[in-house]
Amino acid sequence: MARPRILVVGAGFAGVECVRRLERRLSPGEADITLVTPFSYQLYLPLLPQVASGVLTPQSIAVSLRRSRKHRTRIIPGGAIGVDPAAKVCVIRKITDELVDEPYDIIVLAPGSVTRTFDIPGLIDHARGMKTLAEAAYVRDHVIAQLDLADASHDQEERASRLQFVVVGGGYAGTETAACLQRLTSHAVRRYPRLDARQIKWHLIDIAPKLMPELGDRLGLVALEILRRRGIEVSLGVSVAEASADKVTFTDGRVLPCRTLIWTAGVVASPLIATLDAETVRGRLAVRADMSLPGADGVFALGDAGAVPDLVKGGDAVCPPTAQHAMRQGRKVADNVIASLRDQPLQPYEHQDLGLVVDLGGRDAVSKPLGVELRGLPAQAVARGYHWSALRTNVAKARVLTNWVLNAVAGDDYVRTGFLARNPATLRDFEHTDAYLSAEQVRAHTAALRASGT
Repeated sequence: MARPRILVVGAGFAGVECVRRLERRLSPGEADITLVTPFSYQLYLPLLPQVASGVLTPQSIAVSLRRSRKHRTRIIPGGAIGVDPAAKVCVIRKITDELVDEPYDIIVLAPGSVTRTFDIPGLIDHARGMKTLAEAAYVRDHVIAQLDLADASHDQEERASRLQFVVVGGGYAGTETAACLQRLTSHAVRRYPRLDARQIKWHLIDIAPKLMPELGDRLGLVALEILRRRGIEVSLGVSVAEASADKVTFTDGRVLPCRTLIWTAGVVASPLIATLDAETVRGRLAVRADMSLPGADGVFALGDAGAVPDLVKGGDAVCPPTAQHAMRQGRKVADNVIASLRDQPLQPYEHQDLGLVVDLGGRDAVSKPLGVELRGLPAQAVARGYHWSALRTNVAKARVLTNWVLNAVAGDDYVRTGFLARNPATLRDFEHTDAYLSAEQVRAHTAALRASGT
């Protein structure tokens, strides 16, 4: 009798935790485990701003899957672009662009998210994201290039536009990105004899009325004061009305000469979710508390892909798509997959919030572990201690710790690698949002497979 086939889509926090748990708790002959991911690493997303600012090297937060797994899981290098729950087939585009069809008995959907965009003129062509390792590396090169070009220019208008930076999004990603990059550019002035620190201007804008509301009013105001004290202009209740190559227009009518627009205004579930043609909640699959999808046999969804009911808050609340939840959901869904294989009852996901940490670079941070409000060095120690402990391999921990120590002792460097200099580097290019099939295309594809007998 053939062994059950478990297919896990995505190597983010949820997918990796699920695979690790399955490998530990399933006997070698109990099931076949396959993981679909375009990269052979788990990206530790919360530290991307530190890669963009050069505090950490890209390799530091790319945690090797080959090093952390037990060599039982088969890894398909590619991305899932469609799922047919009726046929129990997942369509995968390999990194060679070859399409393959992967049958499954149980599928765990943890494909993560993509940057949320709006129908704003020029946004797709001129904004840069901060969701992938390539985007962080590109943003770093781009920001340093603006300093280089401004220092070399005799044109005051060009210099002004190159030294003005806009970050959209007052959540964790946007706030930490603006803080870390502002710190980089403020330190860089000492290395550029023709630049003045007063010429470099950073703007952080968000349509929301508060900065990082999850922190609470008091800590949110502390974070706001830290940013403004460092010279970052924070504008709330404002967004982008239009973007071009050398200027950004805000919804309040301001027009800024600007060559750098970093877009971190939220995320949406992977386009893969739409291919299932199932009920969604704000773009995420409407799953039960045990993370199974109603009406679809053997389908589980979690993390950014699943609107998992928040049993602690009750009502219609769903768990926020954070790394903290994704890791715990990954372990719980693995237990439920095993339970379904062994004809045991599935268990609901419940959580206890561990708190929040925000690293603003240097000695600046705000944290709220288990409801305790911290700021300054104690908050920084908690933030970095949490991130360091969450890294899954000792090699990754050693690299991150070494980079932190080196940066603290030697300071920043301002080297451009240049390997992405000629790429258009749009959101679509880096996140491959146009690679997915529609639900109708997936069904037609699998129907053709059945008709051909393959």
